[in-house]
Amino acid sequence: MSLTLTDIYLGLGGQHSHPSLAAFPISEFVIDSRRATPGSCFIALPGEHGDGHDYIADAIARGAAAIIAHRLPDDASAMQVIRPDSEPAPAHITPPILFLTPDSLTALQNLAAYWRGRHTPAVVAITGSVGKTSTKELTAAVLRQRYATLQTPGNYNNEIGLPLSLLQLRPEHRYAVLEMGFYVEGEIARLCEIARPDIGVITNIGPIHLERAGSMEAIFRGKAELIRALPPGGRAILNWDDEWVRKMAGLSPAPVFKYGLTPEADLWADEIESYGLSGIHFRFHHRLPSGQEDTLYANLPLLGRHSVHTALRAAAVGLLAGLSWEEIIRGLRDVNARLRIDIAPGYHDSTIIDDTYNASPPSTIAALNLLQEMSGRRIAILGDMLELGGEEEKGHRLVGARAAETCDILIAVGQRARWIAQEARALGMDQNKIHQAASAEAAINIAMDLIRPGDFILIKGSRAMRMDEIVSRLTAPVNE
Repeated sequence: MSLTLTDIYLGLGGQHSHPSLAAFPISEFVIDSRRATPGSCFIALPGEHGDGHDYIADAIARGAAAIIAHRLPDDASAMQVIRPDSEPAPAHITPPILFLTPDSLTALQNLAAYWRGRHTPAVVAITGSVGKTSTKELTAAVLRQRYATLQTPGNYNNEIGLPLSLLQLRPEHRYAVLEMGFYVEGEIARLCEIARPDIGVITNIGPIHLERAGSMEAIFRGKAELIRALPPGGRAILNWDDEWVRKMAGLSPAPVFKYGLTPEADLWADEIESYGLSGIHFRFHHRLPSGQEDTLYANLPLLGRHSVHTALRAAAVGLLAGLSWEEIIRGLRDVNARLRIDIAPGYHDSTIIDDTYNASPPSTIAALNLLQEMSGRRIAILGDMLELGGEEEKGHRLVGARAAETCDILIAVGQRARWIAQEARALGMDQNKIHQAASAEAAINIAMDLIRPGDFILIKGSRAMRMDEIVSRLTAPVNE
């Protein structure tokens, strides 16, 4: 069942549709006119760098069959205009159709909520400060061992990306795994209104986006909106190792499933061994309703001890979905699950550990722990971590303390990263092994002078620091 012009009309508040609309299926939804294709629907959204309404003509020229907008373009004569909330659908239509709404973003969200209501998948929503995307990828890999599963692509986890993801739902999908991001209170509550989650997974609570949220308490309340939105027949999957997350147990209308590294949890792990780039080994414990316990050893191609929590979260969803341990382990070993850390051959016969998607103190310390397991000389190129608010100096110094223990050479990139360098120096790291760079370009030049064959190079920092450019340059052949 494909979404049609009828669904757009009804999803945007229309009451009396006409059969003629159903004759036009929509191939996809796009918010960039350059990605419009024949039969697609272009949603015109205002943004920081431009207004989608200025590109309606471009989307139509590329074949868009429908437009959702809240103002008419300069030349509206080339399309049929329908106001779903105030007029019936016409008997005769000829695409392109422009659906004129009070607000195009709200229209996108309302349409996604309507389409979600037309389907019956179990929706798994994942939020937390660190590890959301890796958990989403691994959870979907587990569920796909038995069920047709939709998942949000990339980091489509906000008020635009999540609705676009839901519009990809089809009748065959038994599960949908959705990531929910957070900046300020009320955002996740709105995403839950759209997605109607059945299972909520909380990874952890930390000072990520603290600058925008204002306080740790505000971050807690914002993340807890997912738990409060669950139905009584759903399940809340909570990290029992995280003090903030444990506080959510009493907020959920749904029963709580606890995971962690403590025997108090319903699903927990011990005997953890990390083998660097060769993966991790540990033992699962699952407490059964009867009070008995299943135990199982697992060898997984995941990087770093912190990946045990990611595996626990995905396994917890698998268990609640009725999967066997054989299916769960097969999913956890799925090499197609796109996890955040990439390993690549580096400049001058080195190895690049690319963890540049974003950075926070907990995720950077976890990456440094992985670097420590490498058998060669260890170089950490660490950039500023942004949006930490009042915790930013403390967070950078925590990373600097761990860097002093784990790496042989430290390159700190950016103004805030000076605290990383200062703390590493204060804790006894050799001054000659610590370098500071004002920019990604400067860091590249420093690194190229230092790298030797056999080195392992961790690169991590906030996206705004352009750490991906460092990866790109340090993975290029020497003659480039």
